Amino acid sequence: MNRNNISLSDYLAVLTLRRTGTFRTAAEALKMSPSALSRQVAALEERLKVRLFDRDTRNVLLTASGEVFARIAERMVNTADDAQAEFDAHLSARHGQLTIAGLPSVTAALLPGILRRFAQRHPQIDLKIIDALSESVIEVVESGRAEIGFTAGTGSTRSRLSFQPVTDDRFLAIGAPDGPLAEDRLYDWGELVEMPFIAMAQGTSVRELLDSACLRLDRPLSPRFEVAHLATAGAFVAAGLGITALPELTLAVLPTDRLVRREIRDFGMRRRIGLVRQPGRSLSPAAAAFMQVLAEEQTQAEPPNELNSPEPRSERQVSSLR
Repeated sequence: MNRNNISLSDYLAVLTLRRTGTFRTAAEALKMSPSALSRQVAALEERLKVRLFDRDTRNVLLTASGEVFARIAERMVNTADDAQAEFDAHLSARHGQLTIAGLPSVTAALLPGILRRFAQRHPQIDLKIIDALSESVIEVVESGRAEIGFTAGTGSTRSRLSFQPVTDDRFLAIGAPDGPLAEDRLYDWGELVEMPFIAMAQGTSVRELLDSACLRLDRPLSPRFEVAHLATAGAFVAAGLGITALPELTLAVLPTDRLVRREIRDFGMRRRIGLVRQPGRSLSPAAAAFMQVLAEEQTQAEPPNELNSPEPRSERQVSSLR
C-alpha cells in the first residue's frame, strides 16, 4: 500500500459513508454527487487491494477490513482537526510565544503597562522578555531570537533594522542630594562635564549620545568611572562618587529616593526610543497582536506630534519620581 495515495478526503468519505449507510446521503453530506463518491471509494479500494464496503441495492456495510480502516480514519481526521484548530489559534493569536528584547530602562518603565494590557487580551500567549544593552538588542532581533525589540534610534540601529519611533527621552543630570548638584537650578552641559562624571560604557545608546553632546563642546568625555549597567551608575552616584547624565526613562531602575535630578540647559538632543524588527519579515500573529496593543496605547497616551512636543511621553511617565 502506498500511504501517500490516501488523502484526508478518502478518510472522510469512508467515515461519512459508514455513518449514513447510503451513497446518496453520504454524497449530500460531502457536497458531491453519488457517482463521484462511488468512484472515489472504488478507486481507494483498488489502491488498497481490499474491499472496504459490501454493497447491495439498499445498504452499504463495512467489511472487517473496512472497520479497521475506519478506526484509522477516525484518528487521522481527529488529528487533522486538532492541527487545524491549533493553527487557527496561532492565526488568531490565542496561543503561541512572543519574545521581545529591550533596553533595561524601556523594559522597566515603558513596557509593563503595555504588556499588562496585552496579557489581559491574549492570556494564552507566553511572553519572554530579554533586557539587554542596545547592541545586544539589535543582535537578538537580527538573529531571530527576538521578533521585536525596543532600543534607541542610533545610526547603527537604523542602518541594520527597521525602526519605528515610539517616544523621545530627554536627558537629566543626576546626583546625590549633598553632592555637586545640591543646588536646585539649571546646569550647563559644559559645567556638568567638568564635575566627577560617571558614564555608561562604550557601545551603549546613552554613551553614544553623551559623546555626541561632548563633540558640540569640542572636548571628549573623560569620566572618572565607566560602568556597563544603570543600577551600578545609580549606586555610584548615590554613594557620592560623582554625577551622571541619563535619559529620563532610566529613572525607573535607579534609587531615586537617594538622588536629585536637574535640568540641563543646553544638552541639545534626546534619546529617541523605537521598536525595531527585521526589515521585510512578516510578523507572527502574536507579534501583530502586540503591535496593535502598542498602537492603541500610543493613540490613548500621546497627543498629535508628541515626538516634537516640549513634554514627551517619557517625562510624564516618570513625573512621580520628581
